[in-house]
Amino acid sequence: MGVKRYTATKDNTITNAFQSNLVTRGTGSNMGASDILEVFSLYGQGNTTSSAELSRVLLEFPITKIAADRTSGDIPASGSVSFYLRVHNARHSEQLPRDFTVNVLAVSQSWQEGHGLDMEGYTDETEDAIVGSNWVRRSKTNSWAQIGGTYHSSTYAPGTTMPNYTFTFEDGDEDILLDVTAAVEEWIAGNQANYGFGIFLTSSFSALVTASDSFVLANTAGQKTSFYTKRFFSRTSEFFFKKPNIEARWDSRRLDNRGNFFYSSSLAPAEDNLNTIYLYNYVRGRLTNIPSVGTGTILVSIYSGSADDTAPFGPKLQPSRNDKASGVGFTGDANNLNITGGFVATGIYSCSFAFTGSTSLKTLYDVWHTGSTEFFTGTIKPETLTSPGWNNYPRHTTKITNLKPSYVSNEQARFRVFTRVRKSAQTIYSIANLEPENTTIQSASYEVVRMVDNATVINNSTGSSTYHTYLSYDNSGSYFDLDMSLLEPGYLYGIKLAYYTSVGWREQEEVFKFRVEDN
Repeated sequence: MGVKRYTATKDNTITNAFQSNLVTRGTGSNMGASDILEVFSLYGQGNTTSSAELSRVLLEFPITKIAADRTSGDIPASGSVSFYLRVHNARHSEQLPRDFTVNVLAVSQSWQEGHGLDMEGYTDETEDAIVGSNWVRRSKTNSWAQIGGTYHSSTYAPGTTMPNYTFTFEDGDEDILLDVTAAVEEWIAGNQANYGFGIFLTSSFSALVTASDSFVLANTAGQKTSFYTKRFFSRTSEFFFKKPNIEARWDSRRLDNRGNFFYSSSLAPAEDNLNTIYLYNYVRGRLTNIPSVGTGTILVSIYSGSADDTAPFGPKLQPSRNDKASGVGFTGDANNLNITGGFVATGIYSCSFAFTGSTSLKTLYDVWHTGSTEFFTGTIKPETLTSPGWNNYPRHTTKITNLKPSYVSNEQARFRVFTRVRKSAQTIYSIANLEPENTTIQSASYEVVRMVDNATVINNSTGSSTYHTYLSYDNSGSYFDLDMSLLEPGYLYGIKLAYYTSVGWREQEEVFKFRVEDN
């Protein structure tokens, strides 16, 4: 599972727009309980031809929860995870602007959400007895240092200032999907206090203002035109998947080559000649760290087999040194022939190496140890890489072997995927006598759709550098984990798989359906 979402904990729309009389400004209005957020700029609507009306969005997210999940190991360390701001478009019947850009800047002062609802007349005002932020105040008793909210806008200097982001809408109805990893990491590290993001039109798309007054700051680079109106769903929306959130994405694949181990070949580049194998230490059914290893290093030695090929035999075999010399991932000791493995997660260890040895060896034995103490001996059936000499366009049949009809929303499910290549020119006899052969797909990705409307609720990551929905594989085949809390209870969902083949990504025909229920 390489996806986790954190829904906004606060949001609000603040504005200096005129109330319905086109005389009184709604600078005291609060819209913190509305299910809609709004960004706009209006020029020349008020009692003067040069009036400017602006609306801005405030969003805050549970950074303490993200930090806690990192501490517990639920999300990876800095540098191994990306964070994306996701804010969803809300369709409406008003004019929709296009070809405009918004700032996405970190807010530099604390603020209150409030309980206002009125987004038309701006009559739900923050007062001394009523909590909430507005255009002038960040709380019921404290004012913004600058009207319209205060934001980090300095040039980004890691550890000192916050990054500045922009997002451009071409058609106007796009969702915001923005990589905000640097900002989230600054908050997690405690370099800056977390007050969330502000979203508002950049100065070049905001209304022209020649001089500051008590309602709006000067903007001599502004426009004598309006951008009205862009709306988003808020955190109180009834639509589960439309709430603003920060999505953590990371590569959670574990690619265990024990079942598809290849001898080094001149047909493959150095990095593809590396094989990674894993040790899974189960104690009474639970993954458990090896006491004498913990989270440290572990040694692995490779042996040939005995005469009956049932156990390790003879001296340690020499892994390939070519890959080590090229600096590609090999971790080994040339003096004692041990490969250095490392800790992956609780009870899981891995090592990577290439092997040139004699292709006559049908079995290799991997012995995991600390030198004096042996922990585990595994077997590897190496294959020789060959080129078929023709274009291979395989079609596959897929089954999730452990699929259940339903899951509860707090469940962490692991799906086991069985895949075989479809055979051509089969007869009834050949099919009846065919031994099912599980084919490991090197690159595969999943997506999840809601069946009632075919809405994609978890996108596959084909072509993405984050690999957050890619499948893992081990000696038993492919698999992936899915956090059911990502899905709204009470609905039927479908899993769709895509495989990367010689013709590129190909979506598979099968759809695997299941329901999610409340805990």
